[in-house]
Amino acid sequence: MAFNLIPSAALRPRRVLIVKLRHHGDMLLITPVINALKQQDASTLVDVLLYEETRDMLAANEQINCIYGIDRKWKNKGTCYKLREEARLIRTLRQQRYDTVLNLADQWRSALITRLTGASTRIGFDFPKRRHPLWRYCHTILVPTKDHDNQHIVEQNLSILTPLGLNNTPAFVKMAYRPEDWERAQALLPVSVRDNYVVIQPTSRWFFKCWREDRMAAVIRALSAAGQHVVLTSGPDLREKAMTDAILAQCQGEKVISLAGQLTLRQLAALIDHARLFLGVDSVPMHMAAALNTPLVALFGPSKLVFWRPWGAKGKVIWAGDFGELPDPDTIDTNTQVRYLDLIPTETVITEAEKLLS
Repeated sequence: MAFNLIPSAALRPRRVLIVKLRHHGDMLLITPVINALKQQDASTLVDVLLYEETRDMLAANEQINCIYGIDRKWKNKGTCYKLREEARLIRTLRQQRYDTVLNLADQWRSALITRLTGASTRIGFDFPKRRHPLWRYCHTILVPTKDHDNQHIVEQNLSILTPLGLNNTPAFVKMAYRPEDWERAQALLPVSVRDNYVVIQPTSRWFFKCWREDRMAAVIRALSAAGQHVVLTSGPDLREKAMTDAILAQCQGEKVISLAGQLTLRQLAALIDHARLFLGVDSVPMHMAAALNTPLVALFGPSKLVFWRPWGAKGKVIWAGDFGELPDPDTIDTNTQVRYLDLIPTETVITEAEKLLS
C-alpha cells in the first residue's frame, strides 16, 4: 500500500482526535500539538485518547473538547470485560465522526483504534520498527521520523502536523489547573509561607534518576540558612515518601514543610506555579515547572537530554554528564540502585539555586 501525500491546503481538520497512550509527562508534551491546531482555527474541536491514569495532566486544559480514557485496570476484570469496554470505546469514538486522527503513539493498539475510528485522514509516524503492511493500512499518511533522533519530544510530536502545514507553529507546553486546585494546595501551607517558598521534588518513579538524600538535605539546609522556606513534595508511592522522610530526618529545625504524597498532579501544578523556584530531578513535576514558567534548577541524567530536557525552561539544567561519564540511556536497568546524579556536586546545585533566588 503506497503512502498518500496530500497537500496541506487539502486538509482542513474540523474535528480531531489525538491518540497518545504513554506516561504522565508524555501527555503534557502533546499540548503544543493541540495549541497548533487551535491557533490555525479556534473552532476546531480537539479530543484526546489517553490512558485513564494520565487524565489529570490534561483535564483542566480548556483547549480540549473531550478526553477519552483507556483504563489499564480493565484487564484485571478478565478478557471478556476488557474486550467489551474497548468495543464500547470504539463505538463512542466512531460516533464522533472525526475527520482527522493524529496517532502519536507507536503501539499496535493505537494504530488499530486509529483505523477503527473511521476518520478519512489518519496520520501516524513511519516508525522503522513498524514497517508492516498492517501499520500502513491503519493510516492514510505516515510522517517520516528520520529527524527524530535529534529532536526534542515536543518537536517530534509537532512533526505529525507536517501534512497539515502546521509544524512551524510556535511551540509551548501548557499545564493547566483550576482555582480550587490552588485553594487546596494553599490551605496546606502556613499563612506566612504562601507567598514565599521553594518547591523541591527529589523523587522520580525511577530511582536511578534521583540524587542522594544527604545531598538534597544539604541543599535544603543551605536554602533555609539563606532565609528560604522549602516545600518538599513527592508522589504517593511508598518508596518516594520514604525518600522524602529520609531527607526530612536530616533537616530537623529547618524551614521545610513536607506535602509528600498529599497533592494531586493539578494541585502540585498550582503549588509550583506560585513558587519562587522549583528544584528537582528528571520527572513530571520538572516538565510542569517548565510549562508554568517557574524558575527551575533541574538535575538531569542519564535520560536523553535532547529528548527530555524541560522544554522552554527558565532556569538551569544541570547535566550529570558534565561531571563524569554516563551510560547509554538505552542500556540502563531501570531497577538499578545506582544514582547516576551523584556525579553532580552539591555546591553546584546550591550556587545555581541561589543565583535564581537573588
